[in-house]
Amino acid sequence: MPSPSGSRPSMVLAVACLAAFAINLDTTIVNVALPSIGRELNATTRDLQWIVDGYNLAFAALVLVAGSLGDRFGRRPALLLGLAGFGATSAVAATVSSPEALIAVRFAMGACAAVIFPTTLSVITNAYPVRRERARAIGLWGAVTGLGVAVGPLCGGLLLSHFGWVSVFLALVPVSALALAAAWRWVPESRSPEQARLDPPGLLASSTAVGLLVYTLIEAPARGWSAPATAAGFAGAVALAVVFVLIERRRARPMIDLSLFRTPAFSAASGSVTIAFFALFGFIFLVTQYFQFVRGYSTLSTGTRILPVAACIAVGSVAGVALATRVGTRSVVVAGLVLLGCAFGWIAASATFVAYPQVVGQMVLIGLGLGLTTAPATESILSVLPPAKAGLGSAVNDATRETGGTLGVAVLGSIFTSLYAGHLGATSFADLPPARLAEARGSVAAALGTARAGGRGDLLAAVQDSFMHGFHVACLVAAAICLAGALPALALPGRLAMATATAPPVTAARPDPATPAERAPHASSASRSDLSDRSDHSHRSAAQGLPAAGRTDA
Repeated sequence: MPSPSGSRPSMVLAVACLAAFAINLDTTIVNVALPSIGRELNATTRDLQWIVDGYNLAFAALVLVAGSLGDRFGRRPALLLGLAGFGATSAVAATVSSPEALIAVRFAMGACAAVIFPTTLSVITNAYPVRRERARAIGLWGAVTGLGVAVGPLCGGLLLSHFGWVSVFLALVPVSALALAAAWRWVPESRSPEQARLDPPGLLASSTAVGLLVYTLIEAPARGWSAPATAAGFAGAVALAVVFVLIERRRARPMIDLSLFRTPAFSAASGSVTIAFFALFGFIFLVTQYFQFVRGYSTLSTGTRILPVAACIAVGSVAGVALATRVGTRSVVVAGLVLLGCAFGWIAASATFVAYPQVVGQMVLIGLGLGLTTAPATESILSVLPPAKAGLGSAVNDATRETGGTLGVAVLGSIFTSLYAGHLGATSFADLPPARLAEARGSVAAALGTARAGGRGDLLAAVQDSFMHGFHVACLVAAAICLAGALPALALPGRLAMATATAPPVTAARPDPATPAERAPHASSASRSDLSDRSDHSHRSAAQGLPAAGRTDA
């Protein structure tokens, strides 16, 4: 496959941001369409969770191996293949006629997104070898990816105000095509010179562990949290996680080097990103339904009202990296997680029909908290790895994002579902026929339809009270997790001087030269590689708090 020559870093950054925007837009654009999908496809709350989490789960489960594939076979072809598949599966999603079919297509879309996302960050890493410039580029990338997540409901609202729910999937097709054409023109080839090997046992164990955990969480409200099947699911997920660790520790070339998690710049940063996206995805999943089911807003009005989150994520991402170079990654990330915790605590204490300006204040805290947390933490993760492992490093970062988001929808959505159903069963809905009650407990849309069809204000109030009961407790759980996550984030490194931290970009591997004259450049290349390794060791030492040139603690 031909590789463009003379590509400017700014164009590579623009293409990477466009591709990342498209796949992150899809993580939430469907949320605002959930009520419409529920009505037109007769989908239950459980189905709606899977429609959202099918995409997130496939994304999270496959992103690590996708990053390794990009490192081995080339990031440019991986980006092109992923974008082509993403556009095709988006078109297919618009043709389905049942919740089950849509869930299946969402899994396929998530698999394509898993191929795309690691390459966006790894091509940026290779385009910007100077760490200060790379940090700024990552800050912009973080702003665009966060923006894609947060403006998804607005884009979905605009489309649904004029077209049906299928439009949220059809709209992704031209965006994917544009990103594909731009990637073909501007993105150069790069790959790992070590030719990273695949790790099928590790992939199988990690993917199955995450999948089983999410499946158990989503099914727990229907089965019962103390049911044997639920307990077995949680136990199986833990056992598979242990198996994954054992596999990775015994392999010569593991899918991920677990020793990296001994470095606070890697482990604490990964945990912070996981928690931040846990909070964001869970919030958007619930707040879009709150605006439409409880407040009665239209899809367009719902999307517009979520804009403060989008704007503040962009501001927080750019400001977060700038602040991290001055006051330290530790201070900025901890502040971001505390802001997230305070925002969710504020939501949990709010009335059902709280004034919208107060909601704006809550969303400003969420957006700033997410931006301040994720952009500096992402830069910290990548600083630990050399550019040759950029695909793996970005895949780890992406896996933490998607795993966090997947668990956010699964955990907070299941807490909400359990409490909503239990509370509704103790209201005037208990006087309805058992079949009608079961339908109302399984779907907020069905409960509202029953209340409005009968013209009964008591039933409508019962739905609203039950919804807010589940919503508030879910937000309390999110607040506790964010505040608890701020404690390990204290282990992140202080301020790092970035001006002189450089590493050479990685290009496609060449065959061994046959003549001494041809070998000479390779000897020079080996020397540069040695310097790069020592530079990377300096970065790791600084991240771990060990003496290294260019490090000053804030």
